Amino acid sequence: MKRTLFFSLIATSILAAAVLPASAEVEPGFTALSDGKTFNGWKIAEENKDTWTLKEGAFVAQGNRSHLFYVGDDKPFKNFHLKVDVMTDEHSNGGIYFHTRYQSQGWPKGGYECQVNNTQSDWIKTGSLYGLVNLAPSAAQDGKWWTQEIIVQGNSVTVLVDGKKVLQYIEPPGTVAGKDFEHKLGEGTFAFQGHDPKSVVRYKNPRVKRLD
Repeated sequence: MKRTLFFSLIATSILAAAVLPASAEVEPGFTALSDGKTFNGWKIAEENKDTWTLKEGAFVAQGNRSHLFYVGDDKPFKNFHLKVDVMTDEHSNGGIYFHTRYQSQGWPKGGYECQVNNTQSDWIKTGSLYGLVNLAPSAAQDGKWWTQEIIVQGNSVTVLVDGKKVLQYIEPPGTVAGKDFEHKLGEGTFAFQGHDPKSVVRYKNPRVKRLD
């Protein structure tokens, strides 16, 4: 009986490890951007606020287009290492913005969007710098937590998915901000995307380390 209980506990532990995000605690040097219980430090755009809910410690986007902006620090982020645990349902689209700024409606024009999309119809997949460095295959899978990392240092942007580097972009000298979407390194804040009613995306345990 004791042996049966012992192996049952081991099996339960393995299962728990499989379904929980890769990072359950903030690593040394990183600052948590969410308490996992409230929207403190975050601001939902004016359009479609009901797209966003908080479930089991994660910001969940499910509904019409809406964006959730980090407003918990007055100092803009320029050089940084950002980590976010992400999980999507099938055929879901989302995104992680950086060097952006609060916008009451519409697709954020400031900064860049790091794509979240494994199986949705848009061919630009997870880890891409949307509209700039586009990746066709996805390094992540729906229904499983993965850690998406964005590292900005000077004119370099590096993106990792579960520790694997999927791209590195070096901004050319003299780059000029675009008219519709800036796509230019500068400074700003972070934001998460709710893309459409058919997409369900969970963003959990956002944490950052300043590299300035």
